[in-house]
Amino acid sequence: MAGLKTIIALSFVLAIGFLLVILSSALFGNYFPLFVVATYCLAPLPNAICSRCSSPDDFIDGAGNGTLSTSAMERVTDGILRIALPAVLAHSGIIQVPAMVMSVIGGLLIYGTIISFTMFFQEESDF
Repeated sequence: MAGLKTIIALSFVLAIGFLLVILSSALFGNYFPLFVVATYCLAPLPNAICSRCSSPDDFIDGAGNGTLSTSAMERVTDGILRIALPAVLAHSGIIQVPAMVMSVIGGLLIYGTIISFTMFFQEESDF
């Protein structure tokens, strides 16, 4: 059972992640790494879609025939949204490599916090 200490620890890690993303923009005078923040709104969508497709439903026949597992979609989302965008920006010379590293680490911390929060605080069903 997750408690108050878990919430405090997750919020601390989340704050560090956002701090790294903001500092990756502010320290180098280039605010393109903040485009990664826009992807945080889109990040849970593939996980939600695949978890809905892969979970069985008692009321609908044929439910649960999803082809991709949730863990596979977490890896795809991590790779595309967290690492690829800053890497492409750094490769094209729009941002510097240290800004890319800070943005990737901050993004992974934020996304890890979201996944940890859902893991610790998901409700158990009695069915």
